[in-house]
Amino acid sequence: MPIQSIKTALLTGMFAIGCGCATFLDASRASAQAEGRAERSEPSVRVRVIGPDGRLTEPMMVPKVVLSDAQWRQRLTPDQFRITRRKGTEPAFCGGLLANKEPGLYACLCCDLPLFGSTTKFDSGTGWPSFNAPVAVENIREKLDRSMGMIRMEILCMRCDAHLGHVFRDGPPPTGLRYCLNSDAMRFVARNQILTIAEDPTAATRTGRGEATLVSARKETAEAVFAGGCFWCVEAVFRQLDGVVEAISGYSGGTARTANYKAVMTKRTGHAEAVKIVYDPEKISYEQLLRVHFATHDPTTLNRQGPDIGPQYRSSIFFADQQEKKIAEAFIADLNEAKVFPRPIVTKLEPLKAFYPAEDYHQDFVVCNPQHPYVLNVALPKVDQVRRQFSDLVKPDGQ
Repeated sequence: MPIQSIKTALLTGMFAIGCGCATFLDASRASAQAEGRAERSEPSVRVRVIGPDGRLTEPMMVPKVVLSDAQWRQRLTPDQFRITRRKGTEPAFCGGLLANKEPGLYACLCCDLPLFGSTTKFDSGTGWPSFNAPVAVENIREKLDRSMGMIRMEILCMRCDAHLGHVFRDGPPPTGLRYCLNSDAMRFVARNQILTIAEDPTAATRTGRGEATLVSARKETAEAVFAGGCFWCVEAVFRQLDGVVEAISGYSGGTARTANYKAVMTKRTGHAEAVKIVYDPEKISYEQLLRVHFATHDPTTLNRQGPDIGPQYRSSIFFADQQEKKIAEAFIADLNEAKVFPRPIVTKLEPLKAFYPAEDYHQDFVVCNPQHPYVLNVALPKVDQVRRQFSDLVKPDGQ
């Protein structure tokens, strides 16, 4: 898949950089990455399944399981449908898997994707099955949940989007996380029955009952993880772009044990304040996200953005695969060659090993705290800058 150069664009037109230190042209809107993904005939996701040997496979691309409500209703009980497809919650202390202590795996009720293992299950006293880690981070999708007048982190099955529950930051070591699950969103597979959910990676899409099913033309989303100073600003900048489904503040570069604000502020964790951007590559490309990112922070200052100083405020691109790395490398090389900035770019390219959502009070901080001095003086000017300079990329309602 070819990477389009932005060199010609850099020499024929310019836009203002948020830090006021340089200008450069609006890059071509046609992204090679978006084109490649759009060619796929069906949506797919990167997960780990149980292979024919009874073990977790390496991460691989598999088709999503997408059914109509009528099809799900045929396969699920009313309670199961309400919980997994309508984001319901079962009453506390009533779930059938709450007291289960047998060794084995907990798989998605809807598609059999392995989710949690018995070795990470613990009694949280909350009344719902609780785990401190999934069997594979690739198999869980996180999404901000703003229902019920609060901000929580919802967890869903990556393959079929079944609602599973929520994750909280009050769990036991070593992760400090509590994945709070509905029993009716999972099925328990005893250790000696693991092969019953084994899959041939080359087989057709599964429904969780060994049946092949048609996949709808629902669009695939992609993710990017960027760091460029305080995550309040970065999140607010990207949340307003058309095609961005979600922007989540968090930490990347360190371990789960130190993925909390108090630890990160010690400057010794290796974490950067980062933002995970979930986007529709048919509406906005990875290259366009890079354009906005480099326009709204100073990539030439090492471990610093304005008054925010420390390695946690470094400029960084966390690449998920070699294609993202190549696109970012080419983008930065073109900026340096065109001398867009008065100093060399020091943005780091780091492999994305994990992303840890930040505490709830950091999410949507700019929206929830519009009168905060930092928001007024640092974040909102960047938001306004994007609306002026990237009006063609901003959501129609400007939100």
